[in-house]
Amino acid sequence: MEIINTISQLRERLARHRDEGRSVGLVPTMGALHEGHASLVRRSVRENDVTVVSIFLNPTQFNDPKDLERYPRTLDADCRLLEQCGADIAFAPSVKEIYPEPDTRRFSYPPTDSVMEGAMRPGHFNGVCQIVSKLFSYVEPDRAYFGEKDYQQIAVIRRMIDDLGFKLEAVPCPVVRQEDGLALSSRNSLLSDEERVIAANIYRVMNESRTLGLPVQQTHDYVVDAINKIDGLEVQYFSIVDGDTLADVSSWDDAPSIVGCITVFCGTKPIRLIDHIRYK
Repeated sequence: MEIINTISQLRERLARHRDEGRSVGLVPTMGALHEGHASLVRRSVRENDVTVVSIFLNPTQFNDPKDLERYPRTLDADCRLLEQCGADIAFAPSVKEIYPEPDTRRFSYPPTDSVMEGAMRPGHFNGVCQIVSKLFSYVEPDRAYFGEKDYQQIAVIRRMIDDLGFKLEAVPCPVVRQEDGLALSSRNSLLSDEERVIAANIYRVMNESRTLGLPVQQTHDYVVDAINKIDGLEVQYFSIVDGDTLADVSSWDDAPSIVGCITVFCGTKPIRLIDHIRYK
């Protein structure tokens, strides 16, 4: 596996591959890789001739400087994992390489980017669109792979792909969970062992809510109340939405696909965890 730090070198390497007719897959990451990321990389390796994995902690999608500061940074371990998974190129640029000048572009795709994470983290999805659009332009992939744990992010990126006319397939990949149901996340490394056990209740409660046969509002209230009763957990939001538009639903008949998206603070620090569950 080759580690590349500059855009010009990346483009040069990929031009050679394209001249030979090879397909290219891209897995965008912010590093601190785990088995969830590894599953995306392995899928890209299966489905493409060349797999590029970006490792870039993107500052423009953090509206809280403290959150950016404590995000895990594990580049050496990340590269070892990528090599084991069969990746061909790890693209690990500096912030100055990606943003030699401030990126002043503005992206707006309501309601997809204005609800839930968009409402709680102003500017977050604008930063996501800035970096992902840059990566698409550098790599020009045939396919790009995203984990479904960040459910809303995939919906926003799809809107951006249509808006900017990128010729690629955005491939959503299933959430990878621990045996107790906790969704794998880079932020999990910030949890203590005790907090990890507590955090597993997030998915447990959402899963239970699917079996109760309650109306939408009562399902919402059950999840929020049950999680908030657990010492060490506090729900920031839980939204039950159309799986495509992310608009709120009031009835299970409102949309063919319905998803519950949640963000919960865990522990005394606290660590912000996101997850989702499909109701239909």
